[in-house]
Amino acid sequence: MNLRKYFLTSTLVVSLTTMATGCSLFGGEVDTIEVSPSPVTQTAFPFSQIWSNSLSGNAKIYSQLSPVVNDNVVYAAGRTGQVKAIDLSTGNTKWNIDLSNSSLFRSQSALLSGGVSADDKYVYLGSERAKLYTLDKNNGSVVWQQDTKGEIVAKPISTDDMVIVRTTSGYLQALSQENGNEVWQTNLEVPSLTLRGQSTPALAYGAIILGDDSGHVNAYFAKDGQLIWQQRISQPSGSTEIAKLNDVDTTPIIDQGLVYAIGYNGNIAALDLSNGQTVWKKSLSSTHSFVIEQNHIFVVDQDDNIYALAKNGGAVIWKQSDLLHRQLTDPIIYQNYLVVGDFEGYLYLIDINSGEVISKTQVSSSGLAADLTVADNKIIIQAKNGNVYAYGQK
Repeated sequence: MNLRKYFLTSTLVVSLTTMATGCSLFGGEVDTIEVSPSPVTQTAFPFSQIWSNSLSGNAKIYSQLSPVVNDNVVYAAGRTGQVKAIDLSTGNTKWNIDLSNSSLFRSQSALLSGGVSADDKYVYLGSERAKLYTLDKNNGSVVWQQDTKGEIVAKPISTDDMVIVRTTSGYLQALSQENGNEVWQTNLEVPSLTLRGQSTPALAYGAIILGDDSGHVNAYFAKDGQLIWQQRISQPSGSTEIAKLNDVDTTPIIDQGLVYAIGYNGNIAALDLSNGQTVWKKSLSSTHSFVIEQNHIFVVDQDDNIYALAKNGGAVIWKQSDLLHRQLTDPIIYQNYLVVGDFEGYLYLIDINSGEVISKTQVSSSGLAADLTVADNKIIIQAKNGNVYAYGQK
């Protein structure tokens, strides 16, 4: 039985009822997972909702769809195919289209899943139906759509008149930005069992940097897809199938000549950008992308512990464990706070120096899962029901 891509990243935490009974998805006994209650905070939440805009969503399905901000416009999408351009200042809709295949007699969901990205001309969206959509950012019209070599569950990126997509079947493809024709492709190793998420590629000096499903960080030439270097940061271990998972699903961060990346059941590592050699690594596992601020790395691990690490060497500065198994979003920095959301829809502000949870507010009872975005001194949030919110100081 091929189990590839059956398991969402969140499945390892979401299936709490199964875990609580002591039954494993693969048979045998497992440890009970207990979700920490949302912590009580004494300080009022210092920011308020500036605007909201409704968008279709599905609170019962884990989705990595998250908004992107470009030229003071928020581009957001819902799983079924709705895509909106929203004015960043006012929250008013600039345009609204539907990519679902609808007719008088049936409606077929577009199954958008790969996140939204944008450049100076186009908006890009990937689909579980193995399609890439390219829209005119000014009016939302479809410029072209192209079949790809597998589902797209990571954000596309654009560079040098190409769009780069990563598929669940293991292909890294470059398509022409003008018409969607394939420019090059390369194949990545895909184990028989992996997590659902995938690493969104990062760009640096003409190279594409991304993690794979076999515990590696890879660098490819953007012009032709040729491999430059490959470095393992996560190694399969343990006696169960889940313990052997070693995906690198987070987006690498390139900073001052180093590539920072983290793997599931693995390590966080700093690699030399030029050759991939390990500068330092530390045992820490996550499926979350992390954030670097000055000399600190802030990361949420696979159990939802939050760490502040030294950028030079990875020493632990502080650890916050009051939000265990609350299915946190990736962290962001906003003003002087570290910010995360959770499955009950709470947004938390965490003291960046001490790790203390300072305050919280519930944005949406449908829950938060998508990446948070900061733009124009606002936190842009998309809830699981699809609605988009802007929070900040009025």
